[in-house]
Amino acid sequence: MSLSRRDFIRLTGLVSSTLAMAGCASLHQRLAPSPALPPAQLAFNPSSFRALNRLTYGPRPEECQRVSEIGLAQWIEEQLAPTLIEDGACEFRLRDFASLQLDAASIFDIYGDKLFDDQDHATAPNELRQATLIRKIYSRRQLYETMVEFWSDHFNISVDKGDCFYLKTVDDREIIRPHALGNFGALLQASAHSPAMLVYLDNQANEKSHPNENYARELMELHTLGVDGGYSQQDVMELARCLTGWGVKEHFWRGQFTFNPQTHDTGNKRVLGMEIAPGGLDEAERVIDRLAQHESTAHFITRKIARRFLGDQPDPDLMQRAAQAFQRSQGDIRSLLRVLLLDGVAQMAPLPPKLKRPLNFVVSVLRQSNATSDGGSAILDYLARMGQSPFSWPTPDGYPDHNADWLNNLLPRWQFALALVRNEIPGTTVDLPALVAAQPSIDDELDRLALLLCGEALSPPVRASLLDSVAAIQEPSSRLAVLCAGILASPTFQWR
Repeated sequence: MSLSRRDFIRLTGLVSSTLAMAGCASLHQRLAPSPALPPAQLAFNPSSFRALNRLTYGPRPEECQRVSEIGLAQWIEEQLAPTLIEDGACEFRLRDFASLQLDAASIFDIYGDKLFDDQDHATAPNELRQATLIRKIYSRRQLYETMVEFWSDHFNISVDKGDCFYLKTVDDREIIRPHALGNFGALLQASAHSPAMLVYLDNQANEKSHPNENYARELMELHTLGVDGGYSQQDVMELARCLTGWGVKEHFWRGQFTFNPQTHDTGNKRVLGMEIAPGGLDEAERVIDRLAQHESTAHFITRKIARRFLGDQPDPDLMQRAAQAFQRSQGDIRSLLRVLLLDGVAQMAPLPPKLKRPLNFVVSVLRQSNATSDGGSAILDYLARMGQSPFSWPTPDGYPDHNADWLNNLLPRWQFALALVRNEIPGTTVDLPALVAAQPSIDDELDRLALLLCGEALSPPVRASLLDSVAAIQEPSSRLAVLCAGILASPTFQWR
């Protein structure tokens, strides 16, 4: 996107002015309730709006209206039962992505089974990325999609490694999405049997003659116990022995899980104090069940989910109660979420600040500006520039989730905001005049934009600074576009 020098300087001036006006206060104070707006057609509760900002990819007016009708706690309960939420309109948008419903062998036959260097390793991953964006933008099951992203990070698989370019589509459909709000033990077992995971972490090379510890180590360190969860290097080595023979079919029934008794280590093992008698496939499955139920796993999973919804330093007492609920329910993800969301997100005012990661930023911009988007290559290109192209993080730890990890690459966000409001992103359009609903003045347009994008009025100094910054623009639509881009690029919108 070609960004004019004039517009770029104007946009950076807008962002700088909002930073300067807010600089004398702490971030908590900046996000504290602003002065109430005069009566308007839209009426958002700032506290509920902030909570919805954590629980959705940007609250739309209809979600705010639903919360005002039934209360935030009941809305959360509705979202915890996603199959009861009608979502046909979103699914209809996915009808043209042929690879989404194919098995691994069929995807490979269409895109990967070609001579010489003519294999297509891009189409299937890009269809998965595009479908992921469309679901986040248009799905009414917002909490579910948020947890799908969480588990996709937790059980990270990069489509850029080997056969993962076609195996990840099946992993997303059959492993992550069915278990995102279910039982953690079932999710862990499903992931352990996922061909995409076994390929990504090299377990197809784990044989009794030359054990490979990669998957065994990440299973303990990243998927369950955590780095300080109480396991030893000996435990890793013994679990790797249990996992020998776990692999993926390569010819007939390509892309399916397989267990090869011929390459499995049949000796006795001892993992986390458990004596493992020879049992073939059952050996590793018993250890995986033990890992799912381990106290360290409950605390590790709880801490990660709490950080996603409650910021970098969640309340220790709240996490303790959530971990206990997780253990009592034998790994029920909904039980854990009810404590973190109902006793945490729904009750804390103000919520600890959380910087939107690039994916959340882009989708929230599209949702809250009521943009129409195909989630296609133009949007994906911006996400790549921001550092969060879906399913492309190369290491097993998944995309980072601390505020500091995303503070040093804000320029592509500003570029995206300005390109959007100027309708310069192919496949994506926004109707700003319709968004502000023919307000009588630029002041009123700003107030409506602030309500839609931030859930409340801007503070008087920031509001005045923004209006002053665009006062010299004569053309109304250009003035509105730059003003909207300024809000989208501002700390008020970036932090949720």
